[in-house]
Amino acid sequence: MLSVFRIISILEGLSYLAILSVTLELLSREFVFQMGMTHGVLIMVYMVGSLIVAHKENWSLKVWLGVFLASLIPMAFVAVELYLQKGIENSATPEAG
Repeated sequence: MLSVFRIISILEGLSYLAILSVTLELLSREFVFQMGMTHGVLIMVYMVGSLIVAHKENWSLKVWLGVFLASLIPMAFVAVELYLQKGIENSATPEAG
């Protein structure tokens, strides 16, 4: 589930950037409805996915809240991806002892 959440996180972040680039007039307003609808669906899937992953990975409320708030900040999905990647690497390495 964590790998699926990572993909959703990246897609949600990129859709957010696409909407912002329309605001900055870098992209045409022609597809704003489709981009908005796509982003809306992705943000809802992101929220539900974050709750599921938080439960399965035993995240604290502080960690989940950071992941949740990252969805509201442009480019914060990069920090979430780095955090999730670090978590996967730590869980993949065997414990010494």
